[in-house]
Amino acid sequence: MYRYKLIIEYDGTPFCGWQRQDGVLTVQQCLEEAVLPLTKIPIVINGAGRTDTGVHALGQVAHFETDKELDAFRIQECMNAYLVNYPISVLSVEQVDENFHSRFSAVERFYIYKIVNRRSKLALDINRAWKLLKPLDAKKMDEVAQILVGKHDFSTFRATGCQSNSPVKTLNSISVERFGDQVIIKLAAKSFLYHQVRNIVGSLIKVGTGEWSEDKFQAIFESRDRTQAAATAPACGLYFWKVRY
Repeated sequence: MYRYKLIIEYDGTPFCGWQRQDGVLTVQQCLEEAVLPLTKIPIVINGAGRTDTGVHALGQVAHFETDKELDAFRIQECMNAYLVNYPISVLSVEQVDENFHSRFSAVERFYIYKIVNRRSKLALDINRAWKLLKPLDAKKMDEVAQILVGKHDFSTFRATGCQSNSPVKTLNSISVERFGDQVIIKLAAKSFLYHQVRNIVGSLIKVGTGEWSEDKFQAIFESRDRTQAAATAPACGLYFWKVRY
């Protein structure tokens, strides 16, 4: 068998997430259909992260196996030709060792959350950022966010329906920076709970607007009670950034 690694970007707006589902359009489905003219038989494309409905990717990593050796450049060209009417682009393709797995070989996953903090409506970033009118103190958000770094019980930011065996995760890093009217939040961990990133962002916003103090944020985090935290941030601002192997 021959195994191929893909790096992919996509606008998640029209898709019901990454994972193939009956009756709805997904990223995985489009990619599997795009490679079918080459493989001739249906194959499964495995992704490093199962992004939700409306979530975007800058560097999603995936892989597939086939019983025939294919040219990597031809795979990329064929798939992108099929995907011309979808907001998905295959950025690179390479043949890899059979031990490589896009999901299980990952050492660290990186996400970005994009906020546009201004009064004016979005033109270029519509469906690609969360627009917030109330001024945000990005420096304070960054300071408070460091409470989350390390190994913790993240039940406060765990969504109902999360299938992870444990709420304990290790957040390797988090940062909040302002660039003009944009506030960018970056997070890195080996793995995340369902909606963990968006739930963290929702609560950090409360800090940024001054509604929550650092002490209140920490108390809510330590409560391990999802009902005490803020609402989940919208999917449109979230990007699966990259993966480290």
